[in-house]
Amino acid sequence: MERSPISRRSLILGGAAAGIATGLAAPALAREPLAPVRRNVSSFVTHDWRDHFDSLGKGVIIEDTVSRSLHHWNADGTDYRVYPTSVPMTDELTRRGYSKIVRKRVGPDWTPTENMKKANPDLPDYMPPGPDNPLGTHAMYLTWPAYLIHGTHDTRKIGRRSSSGCFGLYNPMIEELFAITPIGTQVRVL
Repeated sequence: MERSPISRRSLILGGAAAGIATGLAAPALAREPLAPVRRNVSSFVTHDWRDHFDSLGKGVIIEDTVSRSLHHWNADGTDYRVYPTSVPMTDELTRRGYSKIVRKRVGPDWTPTENMKKANPDLPDYMPPGPDNPLGTHAMYLTWPAYLIHGTHDTRKIGRRSSSGCFGLYNPMIEELFAITPIGTQVRVL
């Protein structure tokens, strides 16, 4: 009978050496920094309305374009809500600063702006309310022409840079926000 070139002793010692080497390498791997993972919901930043406004007035909305979230406080500060939003596709389309809610509409109709038509000539000239309307079920108009806070039927847009200047919310969330936001509510876009 021939002897195997591998003895039981070398097998045991080899296995022990491999286990020790693995044990020594594991802590080194654990110290490797992991790349941060940014997710839309977990990237929300909390805000304090007092950092942006002197008083609550009829209420306050802060639209954070970086974390893609809308923050709402009611007139007496007892109700604070955060909603995920879509934001403008580019910084050139993003208007920042102070505004307010000047009009609200259930079942908004939509007319694309001249710039939207230039960018996409296939857009219709007008779209009535309904499931294909990009403004969703509810819209709140700002003092800036053509800038709105509105719903969307295309839920893939929320949490992304996907609009031509507006801020979109899921339809159930814009319906909730619409109900608690009076005309005259102050708005700041960051």
